[in-house]
Amino acid sequence: MGTENPGRPNFPLTGSPFAAAPPTTTPFSASGPVVGSEASGFRPPAQPPQNAMPSVSSGPVVGPQASGYRPNNLPARFNDPPVISPPTAYVPPIGGPPFQRYPTPQFPSAHQAPPPRAPPIGQPPFQLPAGQVPSPASFHPQPQVHAVPMGSPPSRVNDPQLPSDSSSFGPRANFQPPFSSMDSSYSASRANLQPPLPGYVKQANAVSQAPPMAPFQAQQGSYAAPTPTPPPTFHPQQGGFAQPPPIAAPFGLHSRDQIQHPGSAPPIGGIQGLAEDFGSLSIGSIPGTIDSGLDPKALPRPLDGDVEPNSLGEAYSMNCNPRYLRLTTSAIPSSQSLLSRWHCPLGAVVCPLAEAPDGEEVPVINFVSTGIIRCRRCRTYVNPYVTFTDSGRKWRCNICALLNDVPGDYFAQLDATGRRIDLNQRPELIKGSVDFVAPTEYMVRPPMPPLYFFLIDVSVSAVRSGMIEVVAQTIKSCLDELPGFPRTQVGFITFDSTIHFYNMKSSLTQPQMMVVTDLDDIFVPLPDDLLVNLSESRLVVEAFLDSLPSMFQDNMNMESALGPAVKAAFMVMSQLGGKLLIFQNTMPSLGVGRLKLRGDDLRVYGTDKEHALRTPEDPFYKNMAAECTKYQIGVNVYAFSDKYIDIASLGALAKYSGGQVYYYPSFQSASHGEKLRHELARDLTRETAWEAVMRIRCGKGIRFTSYHGNFMLRSTDLLALPAVDCDKAYGAQLSLEETLLTSQTVYFQVALLYTASCGERRIRVHTAAVPVVTDLGEMYRQADAGAIVSLFARLAIEKSLSHKLEDARSSVQLRIVKALREFRNLYAVQHRLGGRMIYPESLKLLPLYGLALSKSAALRGGYADVQLDDRCAAGFTMMALPVKKLLKLLYPSLIRVDEYLLKPSAQTDEFKNIMKRLPLTAESLDSRGLYVYDDGFRFVVWFGRMLSPDLAMTLLGQDAAAEFSKVSFGKHDTEMSRKLMGVLRKLRESDPSYYQLCNLVRQGEQPREGFFLLTNFVEDQIGGTSGYSEWMVQIHRQVQQNA
Repeated sequence: MGTENPGRPNFPLTGSPFAAAPPTTTPFSASGPVVGSEASGFRPPAQPPQNAMPSVSSGPVVGPQASGYRPNNLPARFNDPPVISPPTAYVPPIGGPPFQRYPTPQFPSAHQAPPPRAPPIGQPPFQLPAGQVPSPASFHPQPQVHAVPMGSPPSRVNDPQLPSDSSSFGPRANFQPPFSSMDSSYSASRANLQPPLPGYVKQANAVSQAPPMAPFQAQQGSYAAPTPTPPPTFHPQQGGFAQPPPIAAPFGLHSRDQIQHPGSAPPIGGIQGLAEDFGSLSIGSIPGTIDSGLDPKALPRPLDGDVEPNSLGEAYSMNCNPRYLRLTTSAIPSSQSLLSRWHCPLGAVVCPLAEAPDGEEVPVINFVSTGIIRCRRCRTYVNPYVTFTDSGRKWRCNICALLNDVPGDYFAQLDATGRRIDLNQRPELIKGSVDFVAPTEYMVRPPMPPLYFFLIDVSVSAVRSGMIEVVAQTIKSCLDELPGFPRTQVGFITFDSTIHFYNMKSSLTQPQMMVVTDLDDIFVPLPDDLLVNLSESRLVVEAFLDSLPSMFQDNMNMESALGPAVKAAFMVMSQLGGKLLIFQNTMPSLGVGRLKLRGDDLRVYGTDKEHALRTPEDPFYKNMAAECTKYQIGVNVYAFSDKYIDIASLGALAKYSGGQVYYYPSFQSASHGEKLRHELARDLTRETAWEAVMRIRCGKGIRFTSYHGNFMLRSTDLLALPAVDCDKAYGAQLSLEETLLTSQTVYFQVALLYTASCGERRIRVHTAAVPVVTDLGEMYRQADAGAIVSLFARLAIEKSLSHKLEDARSSVQLRIVKALREFRNLYAVQHRLGGRMIYPESLKLLPLYGLALSKSAALRGGYADVQLDDRCAAGFTMMALPVKKLLKLLYPSLIRVDEYLLKPSAQTDEFKNIMKRLPLTAESLDSRGLYVYDDGFRFVVWFGRMLSPDLAMTLLGQDAAAEFSKVSFGKHDTEMSRKLMGVLRKLRESDPSYYQLCNLVRQGEQPREGFFLLTNFVEDQIGGTSGYSEWMVQIHRQVQQNA
């Protein structure tokens, strides 16, 4: 049930990249010349070429994948005829001409080349492939880097305009000036040995930093013919045939028309048209060092946040907005064999009630006379992709192709193009997202009223933390905003070692409290008066909430009978259903569902028994969730504790009832009350769909086989969602039922049948169409990294519930490697990639997000890295997050604000400028600055050691010199304080689903700084895990294996 699908594919087990050596070692260092099948080198032509392009040279290399220039008249085949090489003529001399270097090397250049190196001892003897003539130049070691260029041939990364004659290159705008030919193109050795919490003062690199993402690499030994001659038909650019665009353009913004000019690429079948979707990186290490030589500034980063895909926008303009339905690729493979080469998940992330884009509303359509128009065979709802025939009397279903009759009241004539003449008056025929009002046949009972039931722990720890007071005040403040007035119903139970019921009949002036002490045989006294209509009993409810904190202020009871209390709440709610909110402050210790302390046995970690700690100890909570779902009860769990509370068990209540887990470790109302107040208020007041079920239909030959998220699976494809809202998303995986898809287009339709808070039964329908392709390259081009990462996260978290954390992390890395290797294989023959690693433009951020996922609280490290409850709570949260929210959690934003605060006035443009995100590495922090870190769940405000004391005093007042762990960040009556609060308010308004509390951190204040900030810098090496650069090298090496 729920996410436990027997058909779900399991990740293969591999070694983890995270059980790595401590940061004093780096796994890869290259030394000496490279030979063999993975070497990259240059083959000079037999005669002076008309237009040769420099190749990326990695030392004296030969082999079947050697990359370089080929004469134009030779076809691109895997085994070319032997080419006679001139003797060592391509070693660049001291002067510039006749050999020209690229003026824009991508990576730092040192000022002196190391001495030539012999091949390392133990290296396998190199053999020439059959038919190859040895080049004299190939056997002379040269003073150059073992370059492992990483990235792609014709890069479209800020690609500046190249002259048509590619043999001569002028200086490029915004790029570094040309280097002399004495400069070598690898970076000098940099001390990369970071302590467990790395430094954060900007370190001056010993080498000059190159601009990011230069599309071509200037490696020593690069060859370019100096003779300016007319360009040939095929431009032998490095690793690719596509001509560069006529103008410089931003990353990934080229259309195919801009890229592919007539005659610029040979018809290479599946490879044709792929060139514009590359990103380019280069890795080159100095022999004998542990430095990867990878310029960190050149690595791709999501500094603009998540960008929703819109590649099909023009072709399929009537698709629903991607915030409702995001496919992992908007190109469905036509065959099983093609799908087997797509190593990313094939599926979708669905957020059926996502908030509509600004300026748009989902239209509500009421078919009063005709009833809802649906296909009589597959039950698809009428949508923009159905077609009308027979003069408008019949319509063809776009999913199963059945011809259906058009009801008389829905009939309209067709115009000359076959379109209905009333098309603009029919939103369901032009919009991808609509709400249909459901008639009575869609109801098995009258629509339920919105119902909120509160189950509150009143044991001594709950009283002391102040939780009861905050909860009571927040509920009271939200009574006017609860949806569904005047139908809304509410009820309350409190518990410690006994269960307390409250009669709130409207005829009373004060609520009556009834105590049940028999936990083994729970019964409900006065079952008719425990749930009351809020508008009728408003005064009684307010009187109860006012008296609740003082009612238990002297309670010294330490026990918690949560299990019996949940059973009691279920008995009260089962007639109607609704939302059950549980506020739990201590581990359940009495009655059914009592739990015991676990996770303190360190010997369990790293063994096959480790995963049991992350699964429910007692099946009671999962079984109770199944019962709740059956009766349309959704459970949200609010857990507060400074000790272990077993979130793994309590969270099952929310997971299998479509609910949510909120966790507040070490909760104290003085410091955490504001977060609880905002998140509980949003939970109570956001628009909620009640007693819902969801199904995703798709075209013939494909189907959804597994679902991932918080829900209960009622049948093979029907998700039961007792209460669903805009903050919940669900993952689903697709499979092909047929060996070969014959249709040109596949359609998806998400249908959510629910009761709106106003009492109307509705069907929210989202429809999307995507093409069927026979080309793996097209699947990569249409890939959506955000949706892929979202499914990766759900699959990895589920895997951690049945395997070791190490296995879950390895599964993510393995699938990324397989996907990039498959993409590389597309080019291996045509482009002689050699040692290059390439990746599709659409997935340029996939390795970074994979690293961030492996370092997330749900998956990172082991026992000592994350508390067990924190880990489980993070897992429950990530399983329900929409794509945009999840990506921000994985790669949070880091912005510098001190410069903005010091300016005399805050202009709108200036505010946009300060929202510029910085790379998540300690080197981004300047000790003279003030920074805000935001992952969507909390703020960390970092005060540099050298920050102006006046600025700190202005923001914090007298607390500026105090220990920050005891300082609460509040508004002071100064201009700077108001401006900073304005920045934080705008960040919160951008996504109100959670509330970010401010945590103040001073540079060097340990362990606070490490806990709140440095351990979350995913690009740095922390505690034995890889940094971003090392991770890319690791991925690169694994991609090259068996490529």
